[in-house]
Amino acid sequence: MATRCSFENSNEIGVFAALTNSYCLTGIGGSENFYSIFESELSEHIPVIHATIAGCRFVGRTTVGNRRGLLVPNTTTDIELQHLRNSLPDSIVIQRIEERLSALGNIVSCNDHVALVHPDVDRETEDVIADVLGVEVFRQTVGGQALVGSYCKFTNQGGMVHPRTTVEDIEELSSLIQVPLVAGTVNRGSDVLGGGMVVNDWSAFVGLDTTGTEISVVESIFKLSGRGQQQGQSNIVTDMRSSLIDQLS
Repeated sequence: MATRCSFENSNEIGVFAALTNSYCLTGIGGSENFYSIFESELSEHIPVIHATIAGCRFVGRTTVGNRRGLLVPNTTTDIELQHLRNSLPDSIVIQRIEERLSALGNIVSCNDHVALVHPDVDRETEDVIADVLGVEVFRQTVGGQALVGSYCKFTNQGGMVHPRTTVEDIEELSSLIQVPLVAGTVNRGSDVLGGGMVVNDWSAFVGLDTTGTEISVVESIFKLSGRGQQQGQSNIVTDMRSSLIDQLS
């Protein structure tokens, strides 16, 4: 299920939160409302952690991770790193990374198996991503945009890409990361998918401005609807199709 929320009147919740299958990070804000929305949905399954990176709240854009690990930029202080190590499950590997392009969330998009990275990242960074996150790394652009983390979002179930991505590019990316992809938007037409939503294999959070149509696309491609609900929907479609065929025949 996809949940609408905002961070202090900002719909760019992907800037202030990071979500994987084994933990969730949220920026420290003036209001606890943002944190409590994540906690009510996720706390039974995974830890939800208040964090800052280099004293700043935009943890979603500066970090990147999956169920195996978390990468943080070299601007992260020792105290912040220790707080993350204490709060995250012991199985999660946390690594500080020396990378010129330090907004890791903008330049890397990954699930538990594959990572797409900005074409200009350092060779060492590519190796660290592969080691810590346990993924295959591909240098890619999405819809002509080098910031793959901002314009592409995918999980182990499916993914969304920049709305101006060509059909050929979508097919190429889909075969590369081995999940179905669709072009789409969030927050009533925003193409910055990484900034507008956070998603894992069973839940998604989108900005408050996101329309019902956009939410239905998100729930469909990331396979977030309940099994029964999906079955019901497919039955309705089948019934409608058969009745239409009866009418036409």
